[in-house]
Amino acid sequence: MLSLRIVHFVFLLCMYGIRCLFSQKMPEIQLGSHTVRSHGVKVLRIHMHDWLILLVLAAIDLGLNLIEPFHRFVGEDMMTDLKYPLKDNTVPFWAVPIIAVLLPLAVFLVYYFIRKDVYDLHHAILGLLFSIFITAVLTDAIKDGVGRPRPDFFWRCFPDGKGVFDPITKNVMCTGSKSVIKEGHKSFPSGHTSWSFAGLGFIAWYLSGKVRVFDRRGHVAKLCIVLLPLLLAAMVAVSRVDDYWHHWQDVFAGGLIGITIASFCYLQFFPPPYDTDGWGPHAYFQMLAESQNRDEALSPNANSLNVQQTELESIYIQSQHGVETSRGYSGDTNPILNGRESGRHLSVG
Repeated sequence: MLSLRIVHFVFLLCMYGIRCLFSQKMPEIQLGSHTVRSHGVKVLRIHMHDWLILLVLAAIDLGLNLIEPFHRFVGEDMMTDLKYPLKDNTVPFWAVPIIAVLLPLAVFLVYYFIRKDVYDLHHAILGLLFSIFITAVLTDAIKDGVGRPRPDFFWRCFPDGKGVFDPITKNVMCTGSKSVIKEGHKSFPSGHTSWSFAGLGFIAWYLSGKVRVFDRRGHVAKLCIVLLPLLLAAMVAVSRVDDYWHHWQDVFAGGLIGITIASFCYLQFFPPPYDTDGWGPHAYFQMLAESQNRDEALSPNANSLNVQQTELESIYIQSQHGVETSRGYSGDTNPILNGRESGRHLSVG
């Protein structure tokens, strides 16, 4: 019930953030002509190799979850800090993808249906998935390599409460279920925390660019919108310590991994939020530049005529401004010059 309340609370926060997000005035650029139907296949074709890499990362992470982690030596005298009670998860495993993946995807889709920008939708989804899967591979690889026991390892190893140790090495001789013991060797770093900070950290970057949180106007409400996802990720991290599934070092390392990867992945696809073009992806502005260059290459004569006309208009305006200036400040009352000027105006008229 508590996890459902958390998800409901997060949903309300996201809806509030979305309402504030789209109340912002965006640059007057036509985005309606770049939809999934018109440009979706083109964008997917360009980034086909990126999606293939995502599949490879997913396969690697699956393999890391199947292999047996390193079983670190756990002596009898080390059990003092590993006898915390075995509890259920406040945030269950199935809720992590909802929080870290589906909630950001919902924000991306709402923004797309309003702005109709397939470049933003595609690169936001691609960046989010890269953030999640890179974080997952790093987290699970470190888990398997370190093999740190969880705080509740004693009850995983000895569900009956009777410890059995090797008479010579004093290492544990677990009598519990193999799957439960295997999970007990995956404390460092926290997967819940790294996933949460990877997904919610990415959406925090995304929202900061869309609401222009760094516009130097001092709107603290914008900053609150950006910090809401990070607050949710922090609460997930705290729950892992409260449930005795992780030590505080595990949670700290997981959060650091997740937010770092999220930052790198976001900046790979989007400008920094404080940038003038921080509201849109790099690919969109590259597409605009390529379209402009292509139009200029197809009609060089027309462009040169437009440039010449613009230059002539600029020269004419400057010359007229110069005449008005000299007339206003020189104090010249020569009747011949006045006659020429009046004749010129008569001829033009």
